[in-house]
Amino acid sequence: MENEAGAAFADEVVQDGAFALAEAFDVALDPDTAFLAAEEGHRTLAAAEILAAVLDSETQNIVSARLRSWVQEADALDLAPLRDVARDAVERVLGPDSELPDLWADSAESDEWLNGVQTLRARLE
Repeated sequence: MENEAGAAFADEVVQDGAFALAEAFDVALDPDTAFLAAEEGHRTLAAAEILAAVLDSETQNIVSARLRSWVQEADALDLAPLRDVARDAVERVLGPDSELPDLWADSAESDEWLNGVQTLRARLE
């Protein structure tokens, strides 16, 4: 989340909390969305990273100080019910009807990106 969209999403989470996370997952899993655009994929992965940080207290990937503070204060028990939907949303981002895997496939950092997403997925188990 080192870009403008990531910073805007971080602000949303600080302001709206669990609602912002759930909304990102809901958009990714909307059955009426035939193809998941890169922007929604990025938001989904950011939301999953934030949720994982709340659940496992690993905040090294959270670059926003305000968001890191929110993560440290968030109640993991309140957010734990989002774990399953987050896993499903990350799967959708990795799937064939998602723009992100195609974008990363042409990148020199493709393996690094995929490893990062796989690590995130494992953190949500």
